[in-house]
Amino acid sequence: MKEHLNPEDTALVIVDVQNDFCHEDGACARRGSDVTAAQAIISQLQALIDTAHGNGVPVVFIQMTLNDKTVSDAWSKRMEENPIAVCEKGSWGTEFYKLSPASEDIVVEKHRYSAFIGTELDMILGNLKRKSLVITGVATNVCVESTARDGFMMDYHVTLVQDACAGYDAELHDATCKNITNNFGLVLNAADIIEYWSSPVPMVG
Repeated sequence: MKEHLNPEDTALVIVDVQNDFCHEDGACARRGSDVTAAQAIISQLQALIDTAHGNGVPVVFIQMTLNDKTVSDAWSKRMEENPIAVCEKGSWGTEFYKLSPASEDIVVEKHRYSAFIGTELDMILGNLKRKSLVITGVATNVCVESTARDGFMMDYHVTLVQDACAGYDAELHDATCKNITNNFGLVLNAADIIEYWSSPVPMVG
């Protein structure tokens, strides 16, 4: 676990915990998605954030935004059967859901599923000398998994927090957790990470 969770090497990444993805009045709920799992991870996320702050682990909030300059033809046609706009830049839907970045936290805007595509995330992590990512957020099998896969392919140690990420289909959430375990990194619970970061003596693992 040291390679994946050492506070001096690790960043906590929170993907797309925004009104359109989590709130009962957001775009995904209006499409018919069940957002209760997304809402249920907030307490674990806040505990992780608090522990990260207390142990010098940078916290990076990923925020999806879209406008006419970032929506391509391919992107706009990906869900033609249910074309409700999501995360329009400047809208209530883009605001974070029940979480507020602290002054020292970093916010990275993205325009595609992966937080590494077309963003400064890799440069920021490099400047912070971070080589390990603890990844959380919404939706597990879409933006979270896309970010985790790209992070691994860019040679980061990846840890997915299975009870601090959520999707709209439990089977797809579980499939991503299994896929990460088999191919891309560790899958742990928030309590495992909090215990490791809070231990006065680094635990062997």
